[in-house]
Amino acid sequence: QVQLVESGGGLVQAGGSLRLSCAASGLTFNSYAMGWFRQAPGKERAFVAAINWSGRSTYYTDSVKGRFTISRDNAKNTVYLQMNILKPEDTAVYYCARSSRGYVNNPSDYDYWGQGTQVTVSS
Repeated sequence: QVQLVESGGGLVQAGGSLRLSCAASGLTFNSYAMGWFRQAPGKERAFVAAINWSGRSTYYTDSVKGRFTISRDNAKNTVYLQMNILKPEDTAVYYCARSSRGYVNNPSDYDYWGQGTQVTVSS
């Protein structure tokens, strides 16, 4: 059974940093692209970043380019999201997910999801 467990969320002041982790089990981790999404209150789940199976290719939504970095450690079955220069508008529940179609931005192309971790950025 595929399980994705996020950790690392919390409360941080604007301008600060957090690193999210997503530990995967029950899958051949290095065969799949992975993604991070976020959902703010009253909004739809939105794409943040994705990474291909090897870690050599990444893809970001425009609003986080230059501030967030997605990476993975296939030996540890873990994908990370390093978030720097955080802004209040980054406040959301962050989810990691397994892609069934490469490192893409459509939530419909992701078939397994974690439970989410809350990130709150105060101004």
